[in-house]
Amino acid sequence: MIVDNPQFGPETDALLKHLADLPSNPDLDPYEALLLDREDLPDPAIAGELDPRVATEDIAIDLPGRTLQARIYRHSTQPRPILLWLHGGGFVGGDLRDIEHATSRIAADGNVTVVSLNYRLAPENPCPAGLQDVYETLGWIRDHVDGDGRVAIGGQSAGGALAAGACLLARDNGVPLPDRQILCYPVLDLHPSSDWHEWYFGTREIPPGGVPLQAETLKGLPPALLLAAQRDWLRDDALAYAARLKQDEVPTELVEYADTMHAFLNFPAALSAGRHAIELIAADLQTAFSGRRS
Repeated sequence: MIVDNPQFGPETDALLKHLADLPSNPDLDPYEALLLDREDLPDPAIAGELDPRVATEDIAIDLPGRTLQARIYRHSTQPRPILLWLHGGGFVGGDLRDIEHATSRIAADGNVTVVSLNYRLAPENPCPAGLQDVYETLGWIRDHVDGDGRVAIGGQSAGGALAAGACLLARDNGVPLPDRQILCYPVLDLHPSSDWHEWYFGTREIPPGGVPLQAETLKGLPPALLLAAQRDWLRDDALAYAARLKQDEVPTELVEYADTMHAFLNFPAALSAGRHAIELIAADLQTAFSGRRS
């Protein structure tokens, strides 16, 4: 399915110009620039704000040898399905604070409890650190977060890759799979020319689940919703993965947004495509979890 709207193109052009006009410091080396970028808080004028209908709780997730930070978004005090969500940022940047409008709105409109995770980042923690964080957190939340027994996983860009990879690891290791996976403009193949590739992969051997498109088979994975953007260099990853999922008999829906940029869920105050996608994800979760319990 292709979602089109005459506003998408002009809104994207205006946002790209706004981002290009922001001040920069070319004298910083790439790692110093990365560290500064990680500390930047999103601008509410383009990123939106927390949905006032939800309550938030910051938690520490204790895993072997490390502690991760996460934020829970609840719309109800009653047990609900849990959605584990992973931010984007090319495996080297990003933060759960970047996407609070999306995660809080999905919690409210999707009738789910969202756990938004700050997984470890490269280059300090290269592949497979982030993937292992997500895979182990899937098991952790079943025992430590009040839910109704049903779990979904989703993410944006690098977070989409980690969500898909964690599903592959769960399948291959024979542990409970998420009930659904939601992959938004995900990074699913190797992209050696990208800025993050060397910091994330380096010369290390690619672990199972590290590059989902290179998995031998996708059979047995959870039903999937994939979102793609036509003005995104990662568009082909989403389209190829959706085709392979369908070929391997995994129920899959692919939704492509016309004339829209990568990371459009990060900018719902500026991009109506982002607002539409948030509503779409929430409705998808409502349908997926309607009247069914584990």
